[in-house]
Amino acid sequence: MRILVVEDQSSLLKSIARRLQEDGYSVDTAKDGREGLDFALAVEYDCIVLDIMLPAIDGLTVLRRLRENNVTTPVLFLTAKDAVEDRVKGLDLGADDYLIKPFSFDELLARIRALLRRRSIGRETVIKIKDLILDTNAHTVTRGGRFIELTAKEYAVLEYLMRNRGRVLTRTQIADHVWNYDFEGNSNIVDVYIRYLRRKIDDGFEDKLIQTVRGSGYMMRDES
Repeated sequence: MRILVVEDQSSLLKSIARRLQEDGYSVDTAKDGREGLDFALAVEYDCIVLDIMLPAIDGLTVLRRLRENNVTTPVLFLTAKDAVEDRVKGLDLGADDYLIKPFSFDELLARIRALLRRRSIGRETVIKIKDLILDTNAHTVTRGGRFIELTAKEYAVLEYLMRNRGRVLTRTQIADHVWNYDFEGNSNIVDVYIRYLRRKIDDGFEDKLIQTVRGSGYMMRDES
């Protein structure tokens, strides 16, 4: 899951990003509304945490422009305790939730999880390819009935491959979905994680599900 956090208070921005990363999310950060809007229009995020009072472009304007551009990503507003009018405007513009400053990080994480669950309605929650099963609600992976323990990044790569089964994904596509803008395009980190997954998912099984498409990228076999 990839999340964008737009907040002009540097210490708070770093703290939010760190807690989200500790929970396994890939995080991009922006310190003003213009930068945040550029990010949100360029990348498909799973959730956006957006402060209202921002330099350059305020959060309400950022949200309005996103919705005008048919960006339906869930938006969680961060707002001052007494900014009732702003909260009402934000919800009317299409915000999905808001959180009043100061807030607890546990509540922020819980609200983000709720938004992600709400967005997943209508999407597959259990993805199955042959005897490989990924359950997005339980956050578990099994193959042949055997539980497979994955790190957060391994899980994110596998889910992306399985949701796009039968489709060739380039290294850049995988990196853009799982990592953030700090990822360097010439890094072999995607290949490294594919190797990790193969050891856990394919080793010991006759059917090898993760396929290399030479010169292009990787693909999960489209079989169920």
